[in-house]
Amino acid sequence: MQAIMLYENINLNIGKATLTVYKPDGPKYNEAILVIPGGGYGTICRDREGEPIALAYAARGFTAFVLEYSVGGDAADGQPIIEASYAMSYIRENAVKYEINPNSVYAVGFSAGGHLAASLAVLWQRDDIIRRSGIKRGSNRPNAAALCYPVITAFEKAHKPSFYNIIGSSSPTNEQLEYYSIEKHVDKLSSPAFIMHTANDKLVPVENSLYLAQSYACAGVPFELHVYPDAPHGLALANELTSCGNPDFIRPQAARWLDDSIAFFRSLPRPEAL
Repeated sequence: MQAIMLYENINLNIGKATLTVYKPDGPKYNEAILVIPGGGYGTICRDREGEPIALAYAARGFTAFVLEYSVGGDAADGQPIIEASYAMSYIRENAVKYEINPNSVYAVGFSAGGHLAASLAVLWQRDDIIRRSGIKRGSNRPNAAALCYPVITAFEKAHKPSFYNIIGSSSPTNEQLEYYSIEKHVDKLSSPAFIMHTANDKLVPVENSLYLAQSYACAGVPFELHVYPDAPHGLALANELTSCGNPDFIRPQAARWLDDSIAFFRSLPRPEAL
């Protein structure tokens, strides 16, 4: 297993956004991944979906960046999407510093963090996001995204609290719901997606992932979908490390998602290193 060091904590100076960097020993110009914990845009599940995920990817050769972003009242008007876009751009602009390949930068998100990672994959090109984040167009687009039990749709089967927080209203308009409903916006420019969910998820229904997969299929964009039959919402790594003593979160079958996501990333056309 590769040695890993906690490399740096960064205040991005945009909203509440910070990055924590975990860098593995190994070849220069390796892959990088932006890790986005969930929490319904009301809190951040850093203990289970932050550092443990970063360390797991770093052990497999990725330089991992854990994003903390605005939540609660600070999340209104899509502020987390602006911060995530800035974070992705920051990673690429500092590729030489972190010895990563700027053409091999991925994102992984969980629950509402999955919505945020999916927003990078699908909404990256929106003019208002580019303008508000002040980034170079396209620098916020991940080469691919892994979406774990993601919040996707703002309509039927929605996890409504997530959308109330990111919109900033408990009575959003249909136009606002449409804007943040990711399955409505997938097109040929969307990033490839690895999608993982469980069939009996009671908090974020599996239809969120099924709707997104259907949209990817219609757009002709590469995707991989795994639906495991029985496990609660919030599996994280689905092993003892992230179980917090709850055996329901230990699911060996679902725990394969991590290596499967990496295999998916690496099955895509490989860009040249620097």
